[in-house]
Parts: sequence; C-alpha cells; structure tokens
Amino acid sequence: MEKANDKTIGDAGALIARARDEIGRRIVGQADLIDALLTGIIAGGHVLVEGVPGLAKTQAVKALADVTSASFKRIQFTPDLLPADLTGTMIYRSQTGEFVPRKGPVFTNVLLADEINRAPAKVQSALLEAMAESHVTIGERTYPLPEPFFVMATQNPIEQEGTYRLPEAQLDRFLLKAKVEYPSPAEELAVLDRMVDAPDIPLNTVLDKEGILRLRKAAESVKAEESIRRYIVSLVAASRVKDRRKLPFSRYVEYGASPRASLALYRCARVQALYEGRNFVLPEDVKSVAPLVLRHRIVLSYEAEAEQLDADAVIAGLLAAVSVP
Repeated sequence: MEKANDKTIGDAGALIARARDEIGRRIVGQADLIDALLTGIIAGGHVLVEGVPGLAKTQAVKALADVTSASFKRIQFTPDLLPADLTGTMIYRSQTGEFVPRKGPVFTNVLLADEINRAPAKVQSALLEAMAESHVTIGERTYPLPEPFFVMATQNPIEQEGTYRLPEAQLDRFLLKAKVEYPSPAEELAVLDRMVDAPDIPLNTVLDKEGILRLRKAAESVKAEESIRRYIVSLVAASRVKDRRKLPFSRYVEYGASPRASLALYRCARVQALYEGRNFVLPEDVKSVAPLVLRHRIVLSYEAEAEQLDADAVIAGLLAAVSVP
C-alpha cells in the first residue's frame, strides 16, 4: 500500500515537472510565477499577480490553459464594467416571450481578471463571490461554475489613478499573491530570440481536467506531521503578536494573518512537497511558500512604511523568529 502511494506521488511530481517544462517553452524565466500558478490550480485556490505591464503575466496563464486543455477567457477590468458583464444576465427572447439566462465569461476553467483593481467594488465582489462559492446566481437560478475553476487576477503596482484598491478582507480570498519582477538581461535576450519571429509557440497538452483533479487528490494524500502543523500555526500566530518584548518584529505589523492563512499554508506546503515527489511535508516546504501565502494577508504598520520595509521583509523576520521543528 505504501509503495503504491509512493508511486502515485512520484508520478504526480513527474507530471508537474513536465507541465513546468512545457510552459517554459513559451515563457522565458518567471519560474516563480509558473510555480505559483501551478500551485494555485492544484491546491484549488486562486492567484493574485502583481507586476508592471509586459512581464508575460497574460502569456503565462494562457500557457497554463494550453497545457491543461482548459477553456480560457480574459476580462479586461475597467471602471465602467458591471457585475452582469462578468457573471451574466437574463435576456428577453422575443420569439418565445420569456427571459433566458446568458452566462458571462466567468463560466470557464481558467479566467484572467486583468487589472482587477480598475473595476468598482461591486464588480470585484461579484468575482470574489464566484471564486469563494464556485457558483453564480442569474435571475432566480444558481449555476455551478466549471470544474476546475481557476482565477488569475493581475494588479499594476505603478498606476493608482482610476483604481479601486482591493480591501484586505477580499485579498484574503486569494490563496497566493505572486510578485513578478523584471527579467535578467540574459532572459530578456532569450525573449527576443524566441518570441519575435514565433510569438505563438504551440504547446502540448500535459494535463487534462481529470489530471488536475488527480493531482489535487495526490496533494491531499501528502502527510504533515503534528510538528509541521504546529509550525504552520505558530508562524501565522506570530504575525498577530502585539508584545514587542516577545517579538520585536511585531511593531511592523498592524494586523496579522487570519486562520485562513494557516489553511492556505498547509495546502500549499503539501503541493510543494508534491513538486519534489515526496509524500510528507518538510519545514522547508512551509518556508518556501510562506511569502506567497502571507504577503497579501499582513497589514503593515506605519513604522514599517517609515522604514521602507515591505511585507516580504516582515515575513522574513517572522520566519527567523519562529523556531523550526
């Protein structure tokens, strides 16, 4: 029984590696973004991506849809967007004299919500409700969303005019937040060599929808000992400590992460172990995904802003302060 389980885990790890490699045929660099997208879809969560335009965010999620043979739709969020433009609405059919539902673009497997902070609060709430509940109500009927359903939302960090900042409670609905940085000169040169003459590199299907669901079950079978679970809870709880004598770094945190962060850390750490072909979680798995899980769930204090510390620096301090099992 144990050998069969080990084989399943090993096969899952090899399958994820093949998906990584296939996406890498179109996307140069951006390994952290690719891993975040795969982690999100395997863990059954959604990913918020922050980065300036032109860093292959759209291409990355389209490549993910291609290698998973999933349906893909993109929504450009704008200030004049309405919730019905996203979820759908009832339309009148004159031939029959009745109202029928017209489903919106949210009914897809992989959805790109581009520049989500440009849409007003009602539209943001409509998307986040669909993310949380996996269904949409149109008229008097509720319609389930396709399975799997995965959202990658993007934010542009350098433009604030005409945007609507996502509240912290809504940010908490995203499983992960990935930050996309500029490529190195060598990677940028590879982009020129690869993409100028052949921008649409065809990708092979590595995963189908059933394969994604199998990977989710494989991740659920990854074990985490009690010491690991305690470490996860201690790390999240440390973000809520207010006593500076116990944790000097607490002065940089105004509000800490909620128990939802503990659940997200647990789920993502199991997927990280799956990447390595292991059926058990190590503390290093928790550490590697902690910035992705916590950076959008911690509200920094005025002292952190005054000292020009970002969330990643505070998370590094928490990781250093909490003892590793």
